[in-house]
Amino acid sequence: MFWPQHMMGYGWVGWLVGGLVMLLFWGGLIALVVFSIRAFTGANRNKTTQAPSEETALDILKRRYAQGEIDKAEYEAIRRDIET
Repeated sequence: MFWPQHMMGYGWVGWLVGGLVMLLFWGGLIALVVFSIRAFTGANRNKTTQAPSEETALDILKRRYAQGEIDKAEYEAIRRDIET
């Protein structure tokens, strides 16, 4: 068999490309493991996608009145509508 003078025949470029390919492989493998763990544990789930609170319409109305968003006349009118 006849081998080239340099085993790879590419010199330092072969080492550079080989090193980059190895880094990409291991980096991709590590990223795959991290994303898999996060997907199974739910670590990146958005907090706003959770179930809505059990706040009733009357609770919301009381909160709005307490915060000053509506006045007493509006509060009484809306409360009557809700309770009927």
